[in-house]
Amino acid sequence: MRPFVAPPIDPLELKQFAEDVEYYLSLQPRQLPSRYLYDPLGSALFDAICELPWYRITRAERRLLEDYADDVFALVEPLSTIVELGPGSGEKLALLAGAAPPTRRFAVHLVDVSASALDRAEHAISAHPGVTVVPHQTSYEAGLVEVTRARRAPGHTLTLFLGSNIGNFDPPGADEFLSRIRASLLKGDALLIGADLVKPRRDLLLAYDDPLGVTAAFNRNLLVRINRELGGDFDIDAFAHRAVWNARASRVEMHLVSAERQRVAVTAARLDVVFEAGETIWTESSYKYRPAAVVDMLERAGFRLKEQWLDDEDAFALTLAEAA
Repeated sequence: MRPFVAPPIDPLELKQFAEDVEYYLSLQPRQLPSRYLYDPLGSALFDAICELPWYRITRAERRLLEDYADDVFALVEPLSTIVELGPGSGEKLALLAGAAPPTRRFAVHLVDVSASALDRAEHAISAHPGVTVVPHQTSYEAGLVEVTRARRAPGHTLTLFLGSNIGNFDPPGADEFLSRIRASLLKGDALLIGADLVKPRRDLLLAYDDPLGVTAAFNRNLLVRINRELGGDFDIDAFAHRAVWNARASRVEMHLVSAERQRVAVTAARLDVVFEAGETIWTESSYKYRPAAVVDMLERAGFRLKEQWLDDEDAFALTLAEAA
């Protein structure tokens, strides 16, 4: 077996990572931004999470795309460009592109900070005839700017934000991000967004604290990443994964819980911090919605509802909205 060789790290990204770790671990309660969960190992673990029987988001969204991809194309005519923010494996985009008429030609812009995710998604979509793939290894916000500048072809643009990734933003952040998407579009362009819906507490907790421990490994890998990239000395075994359903805020929270009083240093972040027993690091929030709340959120950002499709089996919404 060949030894693992970590991919090269961009110095500017590493500097930002260190600054964020220094800032967020100094807050009360202590936090870490969820985007840092997705290094190559974290991305692979998340792909595994998506296949777990307790994590229903991927299956529900896949069913909706299979059932309504034709409707999406019919409602966004003429379509010349697709932009996917956070394409993952590219499987869902490939499902959608498979519904395009064989003679259709369009450009696909993939936006993700992960080079491995872009490679997988590009491979998945490149097999479709008439598709030109343009990868953008950058943040969503910077990617939207790049795509807007590169826009040349006539016809509408369809932006995809799937997988209930919108749920990782707090409500003000979600409004701001959707407004940025709207600002990147012209009138008549469209946004297709996936959103996980409120469901029984037991189902939500199983989805984020699965019996196999894959989600726990995904969460704790963030500490592994800090140790590797920033010179941290986290004792991984001294932190446990915890998922909490916050009904008042309508979100699932992921935390890392210190098992004992311990001191942790992170050299590149100039950080030396003491964790008390039971103290937590808040690593991710995943907001859950009612169908009408998704529409309200889109309308606040300058969109107009075209269609909403619901998966009743696993409580998920796929919503198509037009830039008003």
